[in-house]
Amino acid sequence: MRMIFINLPVADLARAKAFYGGLGFGFDEQFSDERTASVVISEQIVAMLLTRDRFADFVPGGAVGDPAQATTVINAVSVDSRDEADDMLARALASGGKPWQPAQDHGFMYGTSFTDPDGHVWETMWMDPSAVQ
Repeated sequence: MRMIFINLPVADLARAKAFYGGLGFGFDEQFSDERTASVVISEQIVAMLLTRDRFADFVPGGAVGDPAQATTVINAVSVDSRDEADDMLARALASGGKPWQPAQDHGFMYGTSFTDPDGHVWETMWMDPSAVQ
């Protein structure tokens, strides 16, 4: 089984942890410390929140982009229903996130989007299972 590890530079680790915890995600303390937090999105997806200086340790030259200034990546996560997409958006906004794009409703597919407090873009995506067949 493959896993995906998303590494995100954050300006304030406590604020980022509060945001992702507010989305309902758990943390793996085994892979967390004072400069990192391992956010468990699913069994196969983990977001590593790293302070900007810790993130720079992995970047040749140490230059770290600022997602609040320019979109660098759009992370999309599937949800089980339209209601869950709307709920995740509401939790993101209540936890310090900001709206990004208006909801996209294509009938068989629906999604919302937001940024975390650092400006990292996240989208939710629901697709009617009968449309995939």
